[in-house]
Amino acid sequence: MSVQTTDYVASEIRSPASFLASRVFIYGALACWGFICLFPIYWTITTSFKTAVDVTQGHLIPFVDFQPDWKGWRSLGLSPDSILQTSTVRDEFLKRFMNSVITSVGASSLAIIIGSLAAYGLTRYRYHFAWFKNEDISFFFLSQLILPPVVLALPFLVLYREVGLLDTRVGLILLYTLMVLPIVIWIMRDQFNSIPVELEEAALVDGLSIWGAFFRIVMPIALPGMVAAFILAMVLCWNEYFFAALLTSTDAKTIPVMVASQTGSQGINWWSMAALATAAIAPLAIIGIALERYLIMGMTAGAVK
Repeated sequence: MSVQTTDYVASEIRSPASFLASRVFIYGALACWGFICLFPIYWTITTSFKTAVDVTQGHLIPFVDFQPDWKGWRSLGLSPDSILQTSTVRDEFLKRFMNSVITSVGASSLAIIIGSLAAYGLTRYRYHFAWFKNEDISFFFLSQLILPPVVLALPFLVLYREVGLLDTRVGLILLYTLMVLPIVIWIMRDQFNSIPVELEEAALVDGLSIWGAFFRIVMPIALPGMVAAFILAMVLCWNEYFFAALLTSTDAKTIPVMVASQTGSQGINWWSMAALATAAIAPLAIIGIALERYLIMGMTAGAVK
């Protein structure tokens, strides 16, 4: 055993208190960060069960600071005493909810298909267009995220008016696909880079075509990354507000637009907005928990080779 290793072991044995203190500091910092991240969600959920007085006074703990009330959920027709009654607000919420589901899932699925093929081509083939090579093409895709959405507002508004895509789900799906495609390409590029090329070469030797090797060898291995990219793309599409508010009016409005509309002449209906926000984030939370294993595997792919 070397002298350096001996000194390290001796220092660890001599200072158990410092080791314990470092552990307490690390876990304490993680607990504080977890509290900071989860507190807005807690605040939103509890606000959906508050009355106007409880909201203005800043009460935090249910059954201690305030008595929970279904006022926010009742305004949406989603409370236990109103769920079986006719409610135009609930019908509107369900329509906006379905718009968000269709546009988010449709755009994410389309982005996964196009982005996976583009990323696979960038990792398995060499391209040379003028001075553009594979690395330049990849950076070009990523650079599209730098462009502010407001720059594209007028061009897309004019274009969609000319082609008849204003206030349509198809228009939002196409736009959201363009919006999340660079992220999908970069995630899938790292995923495909972590897969040895020798596996595909062996499949080609065994008689598979390029498409056969892609679907039967590469895709099963890259599935965690595809799931992670799909979840991230769907979250971005689900939370998008700017283009949904700009390009829709009645038929294709989404949940974020409905949440932002909870304002009136007397101010903001915080309880209704909180209930809407809770109902909006619940599906994403459930999907994230259910697919947590794939999400972690996909996001850490390529970290170790």
